[in-house]
Amino acid sequence: MVCKNCGSEVSPYITECPYCGTRLRKRAPKLDRNGRITERVRRPMTPSLSRLRRGEIPGIRHESHPYATGLLVLLGVAGTLIWRTTIFWKYNLVIAGDPGHQWWRIFTAPFVYNNTGYAILTLLVIAIYGWLMERRHGPVMVIALALIGGAGGLGLAGAMNDTSTFYMGGNGAALALLCAWVVPDLTLMLRKQEFDGDLLGTGVLAAVIALMPLAEPSASWVADAVGVASGYALGQLLRRIHH
Repeated sequence: MVCKNCGSEVSPYITECPYCGTRLRKRAPKLDRNGRITERVRRPMTPSLSRLRRGEIPGIRHESHPYATGLLVLLGVAGTLIWRTTIFWKYNLVIAGDPGHQWWRIFTAPFVYNNTGYAILTLLVIAIYGWLMERRHGPVMVIALALIGGAGGLGLAGAMNDTSTFYMGGNGAALALLCAWVVPDLTLMLRKQEFDGDLLGTGVLAAVIALMPLAEPSASWVADAVGVASGYALGQLLRRIHH
């Protein structure tokens, strides 16, 4: 046994160091008939891991599936197909002025598309950045961003315009997810620090979605603004919490 104070080798059967007088242990160890120490030596607890999930690789954290993002994309595909059918009066699903008592239009309009190109580009952005946001912050935040940017943006656009213009599509939701995801990397870039994201590709996709109202009148500039503002604000809040 080695004394921690003076470094001298001493007997394991004593309680004090004979050279410096340092207390080595509270009491003398228990011995058996043969003079051997009978006390059990406490071993440090080894960390225990949870059981591996199906398909999980040891040593690599399991990633949850992007169920919320998949739901948003499926709703957009379903809305695109519904617009081209005659199952029911499809204009009850979109925003045309203040929805009033037809409040459900605010929540159905972001998932309806009357233009295939508009649907493909918007759902592509929602799929990419919704998946990235869901990996980083979970499904609840993805749904919240989609509702604030999509439903909130189109609801405000309808309240600010007359009934002559129909608004639909998830351009606001797509921009909200994109802007919320890009905030941490954009902050690092402005501070001249290293970042992992592709800001060039993100900027191109953001410009395409933001300029969509030029090609498709049913896409709203107001929804663009609400999506960018809400995504940036929530992105900054999440960045501070995560940091």
